[in-house]
Amino acid sequence: MIHEELSGRITGAAMKVLNELGPGLDDKLYERAPVIELRRSGHRVDQQKGYLVYYAGDLIGNLIPDAIVDDLVIADPKVVDASNETNVRPMLGYLAITKLELALLLNFKHAKL
Repeated sequence: MIHEELSGRITGAAMKVLNELGPGLDDKLYERAPVIELRRSGHRVDQQKGYLVYYAGDLIGNLIPDAIVDDLVIADPKVVDASNETNVRPMLGYLAITKLELALLLNFKHAKL
C-alpha cells in the first residue's frame, strides 16, 4: 500500500475522533477534529488548500480537498450511509489535479470507521 504508515496514522486519528465524538455529526466537525489530532502528532496538515484547474491554458475552476497530510495523502471526511461513486468521483479529481497518489475517504456515519 502507498504511504502505509501515514495512512495508518490518519485512520488512527479518525478512529480516535470517532470514539470520542461518536458517529453522525456534521462533516465539518469530522474535518477539524482529525486535523487537531494529526497536528498534535507532528504532522503537517493543509486544510481547504485550493488548486487551480486549467483547460487549454485557461482557468476553469478551483478544486479544494478537505485536508492534505504531509503533502502526501488527501483525507476527506464524510458522513454518508455508504461510500459510492458520488463520494469517490471527487477524490479521483483531487488526485489528478494534486498529482498525489493516495486519497482516503473517511466515513463517520456509523460507530465503526
